[in-house]
Amino acid sequence: MNVTGLLNNLYFSPRLKKIERYATSSGALQSEVLRRLITMAASTEWGKKHDYASIHTYETFKERLPIQTYEELKPYVARLRQGEQNLLWPSEIRWFAKSSGTTNDKSKFIPVSKEALHDTHYLGGKDAVALYLAQNPGSSFFSGKGLILGGSHATDLDTNHSLVGDLSAILMENLNPIVDFIRVPEKSIALMGNFEEKMEAIAGGTMHVNVTNLSGVPSWMLVLIRHILEKSGKEGLEEIWPNLEVFFHGGVAFTPYREQYKQIIRSEKMHYVETYNASEGYFGTQSDPADPSLLLMVDYGIFYEFIPLEELEKEHPEVYCLEEVETGKNYAMVISTSSGLWRYLIGDTVKFTAKNPYKFVITGRTKHFINAFGEELIVDNAEKGLARACAATGAQIIDYSAAPVFMDEHAKCRHQWLIEFAQKPDDLGRFAKILDDALKELNSDYEAKRQKDLALQPLEVIVARKGLFYDWLDRKGKLGGQHKIPRLANTREYMEEMLELNKQN
Repeated sequence: MNVTGLLNNLYFSPRLKKIERYATSSGALQSEVLRRLITMAASTEWGKKHDYASIHTYETFKERLPIQTYEELKPYVARLRQGEQNLLWPSEIRWFAKSSGTTNDKSKFIPVSKEALHDTHYLGGKDAVALYLAQNPGSSFFSGKGLILGGSHATDLDTNHSLVGDLSAILMENLNPIVDFIRVPEKSIALMGNFEEKMEAIAGGTMHVNVTNLSGVPSWMLVLIRHILEKSGKEGLEEIWPNLEVFFHGGVAFTPYREQYKQIIRSEKMHYVETYNASEGYFGTQSDPADPSLLLMVDYGIFYEFIPLEELEKEHPEVYCLEEVETGKNYAMVISTSSGLWRYLIGDTVKFTAKNPYKFVITGRTKHFINAFGEELIVDNAEKGLARACAATGAQIIDYSAAPVFMDEHAKCRHQWLIEFAQKPDDLGRFAKILDDALKELNSDYEAKRQKDLALQPLEVIVARKGLFYDWLDRKGKLGGQHKIPRLANTREYMEEMLELNKQN
């Protein structure tokens, strides 16, 4: 038996029996998670405030606790970062995952407990490998090393009592030392703050290593791979790493990048596995290569609730537990976690595709949409529409962003799409029409507003110069890590910045 088979039998395949329970016992598993979370936090300041000791049912939990956003959480975070403890969660919290901010703050600082590291984030990574090995019994995954491309610490945000960084940096910093033997680059390089210097160091340090697997955000991994190919003079990554077999990706949708990856990794044995690992928790893993849906991981340190999207802006929205959701419906996700996030509105929207086990797709963000004219366009619509336009015109997209034009000099309203192409379409006008028609088909509200061009004119596509989005992120100090382009915005703030930068060479 090879080393991959041995490690799989010892550490990974036993976990599959527990995952199989998702098909029959998801409700019971979630009830146990909630009971455990409430019991552990009963003696915290939050637990005493809401009398956790007397909560014995989901109904009581739901009635007693309000839905939380970061604004409600922020005072507790401020106190935790100054060294106070036992506020939201009983164990010491020193790590804070930095993520994109709110209306009032440049950044959010999400508390990360030692329990969350192990019962959620690391368990999620282990399960992703377990599910992959189960699907690929001939794998040589552990015959080489894994290249993990992550972020860095934000030392300028650290205090005497807390440490701040991208989630990927926190995970890297706290990894079991044994894992360091099976991954690259070395920690000092992996945690570098300057992305361009990090990219150069990773390229130089890994080109001659036997890399079998990749993990990271598709957009940033693509930048690294292209740099490695340029530096090596090779055309395909399989020429450098002939045993490369899988890329675990997450953070942004993979659809816009799929064709580009096929061009630079031409090996027929290459696999792609989507994961959903956010600053707030690890939520899902693609368990079937033929199904883009993600398996909801229901026995981690996370209790899930869901708000129908049409209820989100109401003062008292309907909130459902997992067993109450319907397939084919958009929900905003609410979580309670072993880091002390209680009924926390994470900001992501999902749609369930199956039950028993529960599988879902990520449809967007509660704040990343366009609804300037009642069209309710979400990221899922955008991704599917762009995929159709690319397939029909031979185009390939590097990045994109879209925003409304409220009224131009001709009193016309429309959507404006700024797109950087790796391969431009054979006809930009045709590309725009196919995208527009696809959005009508995918979204009845958009179709209604486009009826006879009365409320909305045909959408406009502007070609972004090469490197525009990279430069925009660079100006904001957001290269690498988990930083990403805002796909859809309901205002023109980002679009105007990008358009101005697009004029510059």
